[in-house]
Amino acid sequence: MSSDEAVAGCSHTGRSRLPVTDQPTQSQYELHGARVVSARGSYDMCSVEPLAVALRAAAEECPKVVLDASGIAFADSSLLNLLILTHRATDFRMAAPTQQVRRLLQVTGVDAVLKVRATVEEAAAAQ
Repeated sequence: MSSDEAVAGCSHTGRSRLPVTDQPTQSQYELHGARVVSARGSYDMCSVEPLAVALRAAAEECPKVVLDASGIAFADSSLLNLLILTHRATDFRMAAPTQQVRRLLQVTGVDAVLKVRATVEEAAAAQ
């Protein structure tokens, strides 16, 4: 499948290739003066946009943004790109990444750039 076909499959049908159980969701709340965005599900080029919108909104509302990544089942370079862009835009921290996300960060070297913490509490409280 070409990249044009993949993008067409996302945008023209309005449906992702992910099963319903893997559809991503986001929620937000405040903790220790940080805006926490909690992400659940699988994130690829067809599904990352709602998370991008949530992180942008959080950055506009608060100078410190935490991504609770404990519920991310799958992530590809689309999420990786979003993390780097968010890191450039605000004081960004990632909390509790799953093993798959942690491996993606390690393989690409992004773990050395991002502030990755074991828990949301630790990420929100850190200076």
